[in-house]
Amino acid sequence: MKQVTFGSTSLKVSSIVLGCMRMNSANDPVKVLQTAVDNGITFFDHADIYGQGECEEIFAKSLANTSIKREDLFIQSKCGIVPGKMYDFSKEHIIESVNGSLKRLQTEYLDSLLLHRPDALTDPEEVAAAFDELKTQGKVHHFGVSNHSPLQIKLLQSVVKQPLEANQLQFGLMHSGMIDEGFNVNRKKESLSQQNEGMLDFSRLENMTIQAWSPYQVSLIKEVFINNERFPEINQKLVELAETYHTTPTGLVSAWILRHPANMQVIAGTMSPRRIEEIAQASDIQLSRKDWYQLYLAAGNHLP
Repeated sequence: MKQVTFGSTSLKVSSIVLGCMRMNSANDPVKVLQTAVDNGITFFDHADIYGQGECEEIFAKSLANTSIKREDLFIQSKCGIVPGKMYDFSKEHIIESVNGSLKRLQTEYLDSLLLHRPDALTDPEEVAAAFDELKTQGKVHHFGVSNHSPLQIKLLQSVVKQPLEANQLQFGLMHSGMIDEGFNVNRKKESLSQQNEGMLDFSRLENMTIQAWSPYQVSLIKEVFINNERFPEINQKLVELAETYHTTPTGLVSAWILRHPANMQVIAGTMSPRRIEEIAQASDIQLSRKDWYQLYLAAGNHLP
């Protein structure tokens, strides 16, 4: 399993993350957890809203039915989304959310806590106070964000003492706006710049790990493009190159993301042990520059 450095820390973590949003739909969550660890995946991503907390509870119960040690895992959760279409980054809510996650996960600490989606009413001072308290109490070791822009991160970081180590963003072959932006510098593509704000380069300069969510879906819609007849060109190329690299199309899409020199992780949300294995095994694949670009173009992108 390829390892990456987590943000600005010296910690080495698995490049593949198991996203636990669907843990409450797993046929055998114990097998899912064990398969992940057996294949080198030791980083698990949660959120307090996944299954309204049920996914965290199932994870804890599953872990208790294995010989896996808590200290050998990197457990991350997210907070800030309140059911009923509201976001809340108040000190009170952040601390309450973390305490709830710790109870459900049956652990004394989170390795990482991310703020899930930007709250328009964010007061950086409140976030800083919450982070300070959680850090001092040993309840959270590292902090980060999810779906935040560079300016939103700078605003938080202007007050928050702890480094923001990660940003969870949708990214993949069919949602490649962060890549597209770099190719279209000095061209009339204002919408790209306005949407991404140099996120990729910003993350590299700030030593933030990009965690790619929904990497196998089409941009902006919940539809997997792999083995989807609506996208023949990319699938033809995936099948062709998967044979070359002795992997599967899903594994190849994962390898495409990890080939980028930015410090990225792939969040795999599958609850299929077979798919977990193929994604994990593909983490060590090093795509050639030529093949990386061929996949980018086959996904419907263009070079200036």
